[in-house]
Amino acid sequence: MNKFKTNLKWRFIDSPVGIAPLVRFRILFGGLMMLGGIRFVAEGWIEKLYVEPRYFFKFYWFEWVRPFDELGMYILLAVIIGSAAMVMLGFLYRIAIIMFFVSFTYLELIDATNYLNHHYLVCLLSFLLIFLPAHRSHSVDVLLWKKLKVTQVPSWTINILILQLTIVYTCAGIAKLNYDWIFNAMPLTIWLPERQGIPVLGYFFQFKWCAFLMSWAGAFYDLTIAYFLMYSRTRRFAYILVIVFHLMTWLLFNIGLFPWIMIVSTLIFFPSNENSKILDSYNNTNTQSKLPSKRMDLVFFEKQFLYVFLVVFMFFQIVIPFRYLLYPNNIFWSEEGYRFSWRVMLVEKTGQAIFTLKDPKNNRQTEIINSRYLTRFQEKQMSIQPDFILQFAHYLRYEYKRTHNIENPIITVDAHVALNGRVSQQLIDPTVNLAAINDDFLPKEWVLNFKEL
Repeated sequence: MNKFKTNLKWRFIDSPVGIAPLVRFRILFGGLMMLGGIRFVAEGWIEKLYVEPRYFFKFYWFEWVRPFDELGMYILLAVIIGSAAMVMLGFLYRIAIIMFFVSFTYLELIDATNYLNHHYLVCLLSFLLIFLPAHRSHSVDVLLWKKLKVTQVPSWTINILILQLTIVYTCAGIAKLNYDWIFNAMPLTIWLPERQGIPVLGYFFQFKWCAFLMSWAGAFYDLTIAYFLMYSRTRRFAYILVIVFHLMTWLLFNIGLFPWIMIVSTLIFFPSNENSKILDSYNNTNTQSKLPSKRMDLVFFEKQFLYVFLVVFMFFQIVIPFRYLLYPNNIFWSEEGYRFSWRVMLVEKTGQAIFTLKDPKNNRQTEIINSRYLTRFQEKQMSIQPDFILQFAHYLRYEYKRTHNIENPIITVDAHVALNGRVSQQLIDPTVNLAAINDDFLPKEWVLNFKEL
């Protein structure tokens, strides 16, 4: 048993492997993030998402995160773009990747309505890159400090990225094994007919069997693709599937950079001897290979501490997507445990939330016009997500105390939501005073039970 553990540890953690996959990952990841930041500015999303709103929804524990003024937000994006470019070039890499992780994560924490799975993935990957020696070949740092150059790295530095991507794909596949996706082909049954105008493929989208075929194929893809990428005999064909699958999702659905992030990231599955000739030239047998010395290694921890850290980090990556099992309600309905669980494109929800605020002193009440406080996008997100509804109710309590001097108002909501093509039903108990409820991680008893209608 001890010999087995030793061999396992050597193979997946300590064994020396070519640095080329890590270098390629750094270059492509940094370049893609730089382009993504430029696109963000060019599309005017700074103004739309961070300047126009007067209120911002928050994640648990990050209520303290606030947006900067307009100039400050442009500076933040400049830091993101600049640090991403530095990561790509491998210039002051350690400083650059920390700058990118902090600035990008801060941007994502400003308003929870902007949450996207691939933004969360970028945060995780950039965090992991902080601990990886991805700049020790083909980088400006190596040109400036030649002693940094190495041709090999410990296998864990690559396997940790492979494990992270495998968790993403596998959890996304497991999430698709739900009744709506498998037996109702929802929400593709709703989305595909709207895309019949696409040449050639659009003709087939009118048929329901196409939605079922794509739903089942999507579940099979997510559940298996990482493992096909691990196996040398299927790796190249699997990567072709990665390209085809994500290009198709990019063509059909407005999901931003996610397809490109996955196309770029999954190249990490290709070992050094399957890399391009440009990077392999650094790792050929005629070159004296070496691992980073302990003094120069970018991991500043003792090995045992490092192993514990990696195990704990990955443990939470596996556990967090399944925390929804602690809640009794339908996850797509109450969305308890929904975020950070790799549930990609599984829900079509539309809703309306009408708030009523009552002054207990004189029994006067008023119906809130949401658009006075929220942008159209925020209102759409708020009306279908219970925790956002509660946050907005608390904001209204604060606003009416500040502007109308109303102490302890009674705030109720008439919220109706339609989930995956079903008839709209009431989401929140309309008799509950939301202003008196404190949100936490316990089950939300004020969210009505989902009914299969």
